[in-house]
Amino acid sequence: MTVVSIRWAASAEKGSEHPLGRAIVARAEGEGIALGELADFEAVRGKGVRATVDGHVVLVGSRALMAEAGVDIAALEGRMQRLEDEAKTAMLVAVDGQAIGMLAVADTLKGDSVAAIRELGEMGLQTVIITGDNRRTAEAIARQVGISCVLAEVFPGDKAAEIRRLQEEGLTVAMVGDGINDAPALAQADVGVAIGTGTDIAIEASDITLVRGDLAGVVTAVRLSQATFRKIRQNLFWAFFYNVVMIPLAILGMMHPVLAEAAMATSSVTVVTNANMLRRTRIRPTYQG
Repeated sequence: MTVVSIRWAASAEKGSEHPLGRAIVARAEGEGIALGELADFEAVRGKGVRATVDGHVVLVGSRALMAEAGVDIAALEGRMQRLEDEAKTAMLVAVDGQAIGMLAVADTLKGDSVAAIRELGEMGLQTVIITGDNRRTAEAIARQVGISCVLAEVFPGDKAAEIRRLQEEGLTVAMVGDGINDAPALAQADVGVAIGTGTDIAIEASDITLVRGDLAGVVTAVRLSQATFRKIRQNLFWAFFYNVVMIPLAILGMMHPVLAEAAMATSSVTVVTNANMLRRTRIRPTYQG
């Protein structure tokens, strides 16, 4: 990444609200690079940005963005593929129709990601990664965390459609996300889980909001819901067992009504006691102790 490339890219990204765009601007400012004058900024959905900087047309983004503008990137293709194999997203930079370089950006995996994905798998849940990144980068990230199913190169507006497609296959889908573009998918999913450190719109669209920004909360939420449903089924059994057995016996005169009434009271006590035992259920991920 040359100073020239980052200057043009950061100057164009000044108008962007995307986290990667803000990261590029922060890097340039941190290195004391003077940015150019921005005009005519345009965010190209799922592909990058187009802007005028100091009178020059600047493109920052994906292969698709460059292809639309007729920019030749053949000389950079080999290096791009190497970066993508390292789970990095290569953002190409072009000025006045000429490719001048690229920036490599990457999300840092949270420390508990691998363990959380493994534990979800042990619970019988299939994990899927859905991302706008190119397939090579997405698959490299998936390998790192142990996810076998990858939905890559999905435009922001198409994530909800991908969730709907999975549902039409008969799957119950829980979506975990934190960005503006995740909101429609969070609303479409059977259960939307927002990361509390994410955007307000994602939190509003979700069913569950995790206060902490880590996947351990997802494991905890799943364990708690499973434990709760187990208690519900157990309590239904005990409630019906007492009533189905005792009430007919009392009606037939085979049991004193007082005993049947006592059995019903015992049923209520059993249900309440069993529900309170939920507090003793282990719901924290095993890797957290």
